[in-house]
Amino acid sequence: MHRAVTRKPKGGNNRQQAAHRLANAYRKVGQQRANTLHQVTTRLAQTTSVIVSEDLYVAGPLKHHHLAQASADVGFAAFRRHLAYKAAWYASRIVVAARWEPSSTTCAACGWYDANLALSDRVFRCQQADCGHVMDRDLNAARNLAKLAGSSSARRNARGAAGAGRGREAAVKLAPVKQKPNTFYPPVG
Repeated sequence: MHRAVTRKPKGGNNRQQAAHRLANAYRKVGQQRANTLHQVTTRLAQTTSVIVSEDLYVAGPLKHHHLAQASADVGFAAFRRHLAYKAAWYASRIVVAARWEPSSTTCAACGWYDANLALSDRVFRCQQADCGHVMDRDLNAARNLAKLAGSSSARRNARGAAGAGRGREAAVKLAPVKQKPNTFYPPVG
């Protein structure tokens, strides 16, 4: 679409129309991202009593030319901000793991720390003689973070095992007609 805009002569109607189509495409993508972000954070806050988040160094992947656009498009700060206020709404608790917490380099079974584990190593292998635990690195980190939160399977979600919501009909009868907000604005000036 960018190419369609730049190929049209400047100042022409066709260029304005192409620019308008490009702007609509950007608007649509932005709204889809915002909608997905809201849906994911709402579901997390409603169905989980304890949410563990790692305080990661996001500026590092932004400097890497292969990861920069993918990392910037995710919107980590917006995700964390939405999750914080929605967790307060739905009585969930957020635990933030420190940036230097060795969650992926610590054995989830025995607690042994592997200082030599590289980022390219995707499988964690415990070197303790009596343990020998082998697990995917990300799953190992998730289990360590679950231990950090102190969460248990007994407290499955913030609103009880039945799921989100009150679980009964609302006490207030809703109006049969759509109610419109007051749209009168006093004149300016």
